[in-house]
Amino acid sequence: MAKPSIQRPRRGRAAVIAGALCTTLALTLAAPVTPARAQGFTPTRPIEFVVHTGPGGGNDLLARAISNIVDKEKLLPVRMQVANKPGGGGIAAMSYMGEKKGETHTIALFANTWYNGPLMSKEARITMNELTPIVRLVTEPGVVVVKSDSPYRTLKEFVDDAKKQPGKLKQSGGSIGSRDNIVRNLIMKNAGANWAFISFPGGGERIAALLGGHVNMMIMDPQEAGDRLRDGSLRLIAQVAEKRLAAYPNLPTIQEQGYNIPNYVTLRGVVGPPDMPAEALKFWESFFARLVKTAAWKKHLKDNLFEDGYMGTAEVQKFSREHPPQVRDMLLAAGLKVYR
Repeated sequence: MAKPSIQRPRRGRAAVIAGALCTTLALTLAAPVTPARAQGFTPTRPIEFVVHTGPGGGNDLLARAISNIVDKEKLLPVRMQVANKPGGGGIAAMSYMGEKKGETHTIALFANTWYNGPLMSKEARITMNELTPIVRLVTEPGVVVVKSDSPYRTLKEFVDDAKKQPGKLKQSGGSIGSRDNIVRNLIMKNAGANWAFISFPGGGERIAALLGGHVNMMIMDPQEAGDRLRDGSLRLIAQVAEKRLAAYPNLPTIQEQGYNIPNYVTLRGVVGPPDMPAEALKFWESFFARLVKTAAWKKHLKDNLFEDGYMGTAEVQKFSREHPPQVRDMLLAAGLKVYR
């Protein structure tokens, strides 16, 4: 006897579609949530890396070193191209960045003058707080140098001679807001001396003036001085540092030579334009956090006597709010005029 067949009720088209949607929704909710790459920022064209000095200046040299490390280590999917925007001791570069509001492919390497310049210039319209600080990378001691055949073997000998002939001796340097000029003014006020300051837009021009005998002294970054110290064309007479650098254990600091002035190191970091999108800011902070962990970066710091001064975005933005009042006090102590 044949078994009776069981007739199952047929599902309508609407019921089938509703069931499929429920299944899809359930699978979606059950799946782990991962951030989509497309929702973040990834560079798609060459990066413009702005510096405020001409070729051979401290920021120019560091920016090019970073660019070379990026290429060598393949840290970016695009090239990083250094763009020199000298003028006004950083004011021109800051103004240029101010015009790039919301841009994601333009960043700049800042230094002390990006804090000092707006304080010392009535024409400045952009400060660090209008821009987007991303990270701080390094702090950098300095050295005081003369030509190798100079009669001065110590900073004190130079200053004593400047006292005897006020305004006759000359120092080459960058802008009036640079470390070169601020340290000069601090020493002159402390010692009761006076010598001239000759400003040049690029580090190469400053060194050429010294080697050509057109000026008598220069305060510079160790990375700028390196090759000239090695070939014997320059002589060290002091260092701008809290304590003697391991590379120059026999070279006294400015303070050790009798000048009671605050120590003034150069700091360098990266800043973006105003209103940089959050996803781009996060990308660049992460990128530079990776850069400073590479062996090539650590070697560059050691070879050029940099000190690790890394700060992430939150920390450097806090620093950028708190640092200008401290700089203002130092400028006033140096006898320099401030407008803010």
